[in-house]
Amino acid sequence: MKIHEYQGKELLKKFGVVVPRGVFCNTVDDAVKAAASLGGKVWVVKAQIHAGGRGKGGGVKVAKSPEEVRSYASQILGMQLVTHQTGPEGQKVRRLLIEEGADIKKEYYVAALTDRATQKVAMMASSEGGMDIEEVAHSTPEKILKVFIDPAEGLTDAQASELASGIGVPAASLPQAVAALKGLYACYMETDASLAEINPLILEGGVDGKPGNIKALDAKFNFDANALYRHPEIVAYRDLDEEDADEIEASKFDLAYIALDGNIGCLVNGAGLAMATMDTIKLFGAEPANFLDVGGGATTEKVTEAFKIMLRNPKVKGILVNIFGGIMKCDTIANGVIAAVRETHLSVPLVVRMKGTNEELGKKILKDSGLPIITADTMAEAATKIVAAVK
Repeated sequence: MKIHEYQGKELLKKFGVVVPRGVFCNTVDDAVKAAASLGGKVWVVKAQIHAGGRGKGGGVKVAKSPEEVRSYASQILGMQLVTHQTGPEGQKVRRLLIEEGADIKKEYYVAALTDRATQKVAMMASSEGGMDIEEVAHSTPEKILKVFIDPAEGLTDAQASELASGIGVPAASLPQAVAALKGLYACYMETDASLAEINPLILEGGVDGKPGNIKALDAKFNFDANALYRHPEIVAYRDLDEEDADEIEASKFDLAYIALDGNIGCLVNGAGLAMATMDTIKLFGAEPANFLDVGGGATTEKVTEAFKIMLRNPKVKGILVNIFGGIMKCDTIANGVIAAVRETHLSVPLVVRMKGTNEELGKKILKDSGLPIITADTMAEAATKIVAAVK
């Protein structure tokens, strides 16, 4: 699950990370009122979508008058914002963040994420924060520093100081940088995030001899969906307008669905088998159109909904059903498939491969249905047949 920048900053603030003052808006008039309430002479009008690269796409503008705030808010609200993360279709902007201006002296990059290789949390930092961090990671990876944190011990002052010093934070501002890094780590752990990123973390210019402040100018979070039951306050942040409509519909029926770019729909029970099925399709020269796991408790209704969701994708030219009958019996799936084919008036080729409990009964049900369902005994045979049928 992803959240918006303004929501991420709300979380960071709870953990002591300093963020600019800002106001969330969803109308142009509210944006102008927000600028007036913040005061000052400079405001930043920021599109709120679940994607990075908003600045390069024209979704972040600096306004120096209330008239410019109104003009930029009018331009950005409702626009189809295209970034390197949205794809060519872009994402419609429905929300804005109006934020006070910042005196940016230096931009840094910091992030916390799980490192599966070490079974620790990796805290990364770079002196090259800002819009081109992906290019930095690709071309000059040596500019990205890492420390690996034992979850039982947490991020130590020494590790936080090592990162802050390593990316060039001035000595006078080091205590603030250490506090920001420790706050980011605490936020990451306490919210069960899978990614917590600040890009950029900025150093502001000092005033009257005081050290420059360290602030989080942006915030990006991904959360482990399996842990959301522990965090109703984060679930409340969910913005369904930013999510794939088919994935939302699938979640209502406890279906794990992710759309892909291929043309062969996959209906499988079990995440591991689903991944193996997609790999097999690719091995035999085609591309899967989706990941779809119906789980161990599939009913006729769930299978029918799964077919409907797959068939909404105009790219789907064939469907492969691959079932291992353990908890889920093959005859139950067979009846579900037949009901789904009839209700959806299926007009693309369908290959069904079933193994396990009540396998022979399931195959007999499919055969006796009189429907043009192609059966297979092995994954290789199933993949071969669906690829041939589609071609």
